[in-house]
Amino acid sequence: MIRLEYMTRDDFVKVLDWNKSTTPEFLLQWAGPIFEYPLTEEQLHTYFSRGVNEQTSDTFVYKIVEGENNHSIGMIELGKVDRKNKSGRVGRFLIGERDFRGRGTGQFVLQTIIGIGFEEFGLYRISLGVFDFNLPAIRCYEKVGFVKEGLLRDARKVGNCYWSLFEMSILKDY
Repeated sequence: MIRLEYMTRDDFVKVLDWNKSTTPEFLLQWAGPIFEYPLTEEQLHTYFSRGVNEQTSDTFVYKIVEGENNHSIGMIELGKVDRKNKSGRVGRFLIGERDFRGRGTGQFVLQTIIGIGFEEFGLYRISLGVFDFNLPAIRCYEKVGFVKEGLLRDARKVGNCYWSLFEMSILKDY
């Protein structure tokens, strides 16, 4: 059984552990440009100090918890929550524990975060961005109902090359 719970500062050690032997490209893929490599606890504290997970916030960060052992296995964010226009954006999605990748965990987590967005926050539209070469993620997003809206060509400069980014969304009426 997998569930989502609000992430707290106590969870930062786990996030840092998932990223300790990675690359700048790995960090960019799951977290976007908001953090710099290497990820530090200070960066996470700064990010959370902006009012994450507060009632009036526009950013909600969840840890993904595996129920049998109460073990954190990843994280996901529902951000840019716009209550007036009823929209939000999925981001900073990481299945940090490798044993849980490729087993349908991502689909379940996405269905759960979509449910939170539509039911708890009253959203109508939820979007996300995914690099065009991340085919497993694109397949996962499409399986839960996200639709490609367009391609942002060469959206991120990485080293000496550029990465293109698909914009995808799902609507409540899907």
